Amino acid sequence: MPLYSELIAGLKRGTHGRIEATVPDDWLQGRTTYGGLTAALCLESALELVPDMPVRAAQVAFIGPVGGDVVISPSILRRGKSSAFVNADLVTEEGIMARCIFTFGAKRPSKLDQRSRACPEVKGPEDCPSFFGERRPNFANHFNIRLAGGNRPMSGAEHGDMTLWLRHKDEGALWNATTLLSLADAPPPAAMSMMTEPAPISSMTWMAEFLSEEITTAEGWFIAHHEAQATRHGYSSQSMRLWNASGDPVLIGRQTVAVFG
Repeated sequence: MPLYSELIAGLKRGTHGRIEATVPDDWLQGRTTYGGLTAALCLESALELVPDMPVRAAQVAFIGPVGGDVVISPSILRRGKSSAFVNADLVTEEGIMARCIFTFGAKRPSKLDQRSRACPEVKGPEDCPSFFGERRPNFANHFNIRLAGGNRPMSGAEHGDMTLWLRHKDEGALWNATTLLSLADAPPPAAMSMMTEPAPISSMTWMAEFLSEEITTAEGWFIAHHEAQATRHGYSSQSMRLWNASGDPVLIGRQTVAVFG
């Protein structure tokens, strides 16, 4: 079972940011690759084209199942003095299975300094129960996830709302934007806690915005809050926020989720 850091180190890197990889089965989420890894691989390729500016936002479309051999080819859509937009397509033998647009931006002087919503007060990860029971998707074996608030999947909750501690089990993972993106999508959609029995569920789009250029935390732990803000007609609109262990905001995001039950 290759660790995340081993997977990244083993990428075949070509010219102009091109990346080739083989995704092993232990990174699957059902019949497709875990979405956080898909997005992280695409960002890894985009970083090759813009090494001098931090990434500020990611827009990800999960088009089809990702697995086995994949190729990612990034291209610069536009680059100015202080910003750049990069498209990255992940392709399998079936065609384009994921498309990402990454926004890069240099730091600039500003009088505005409004922080994200305050981090919720929760018990430490050592005092919170494991989020998953015996059954869990393959990729989840790469992460430690603790339930700090809300409900587990298929608990029949009235509202999809959960607060979690998240951590890579891979202690060799280097903390940067790519690693953060690979972790942020680890929890299942919050709408699953409203279900009473198993049913297929799949992320369709994911938007993430990075709130810090330096990704640091204590012992690899991050606090996540996921909320299903509207769920009807077979779709769920979800918000997500991520803080480091000290309560500093590091990422906010939204997802559109297809619910088949």
